[in-house]
Amino acid sequence: MNCPSDWPEPIVRVQSLSETGVFPDRYIKPPTQRPTPIFSNSEQATHTNIPTIDLRGLDHDHLRATTLSQISEACRDWGFFQVVNHGVSPGLMDRTQEVWRQFFHLPMELKQAYANSPKTYEGYGSRLGVEKGAILDWSDYYFLHYLPLCLKDYDKWPALPGYAREVIDEYGKEVVKLCGRIMKILSLNLGLEQDFLQKGFGGEDIGACLRVNFYPKCPQPDLTLGLSSHSDPGGMTVLLADQHVAGLQVRKDDTWITVKPAPHAFIVNIGDQIQVLSNAAYKSVEHRVIVNPAKERLSLAFFYNPKSDIAIEPAKELVTPERPALYPPMTFNEYRLYIRLNGPRGKSQVDSLKSPRK
Repeated sequence: MNCPSDWPEPIVRVQSLSETGVFPDRYIKPPTQRPTPIFSNSEQATHTNIPTIDLRGLDHDHLRATTLSQISEACRDWGFFQVVNHGVSPGLMDRTQEVWRQFFHLPMELKQAYANSPKTYEGYGSRLGVEKGAILDWSDYYFLHYLPLCLKDYDKWPALPGYAREVIDEYGKEVVKLCGRIMKILSLNLGLEQDFLQKGFGGEDIGACLRVNFYPKCPQPDLTLGLSSHSDPGGMTVLLADQHVAGLQVRKDDTWITVKPAPHAFIVNIGDQIQVLSNAAYKSVEHRVIVNPAKERLSLAFFYNPKSDIAIEPAKELVTPERPALYPPMTFNEYRLYIRLNGPRGKSQVDSLKSPRK
């Protein structure tokens, strides 16, 4: 499988469509994929939300076991949870969101200088997947690499506003630290050595990247999605959601739950690679994004991934005669290319990898 060097058809910026009020048929989802209106669906009435966990409990002996247990339950029952008091400065979180908001409001000709291609996805983009004639999502984005350092190229990062690269760099370093801390917790909760998952990802030689999602106002939010239903192909995702505009929906027992972000929280979710490593003790979970007719929305998804050429397979410690290995070895590079060629497709990508039972 080879990724094409360019998109199959001309790129249209969703922000430009939003500003003119145009809604092309290319964004109309099949009826079964359309969202339920956010303010009328049944889950809103139940006030259901993903678990919120205070990480300060890890620093206190009398709270540590309870906090570990809360994270374990969230991983097994939801695949999603929020963390507060996580150690990343609220001021830095706010500055980073503001930098990106300013970028997306720059004149189009300045943003176009950072236009991306399917080869690496790095830069300013407006579609995922390279299928010609595909139904598209109502969003623009910016994708960039933090790790490994050989892929980190400041020239591909926005130079405007003037302090953007400095803020984006500091943000990435702080979130990488948080990811390393959470990886230890996940390992311990699986009954493994605390550095097991980190070693399985490649130790210090892992991948980390950021996709900033920009969801412009949409004239027909009942017909489209900002991001189609999918599970994240990587290891773990740490999301800084928009504090003012809801949009992320998580699938729970065949119901779509609209997540309500806590102030200055990060939303953490399990990716496909941890599902494989844990032999499906932890599962990645379908999620999607709905759009708003009156407000734009911005979110920052930070992906913490295995080294691209390491074969990922179920941990031998978690394979038993009663629960054999569910997945064959596959490198993250091979899996990522598979995703790029097909685009978001619910949970079908990782489920299709399952080994046939002997």
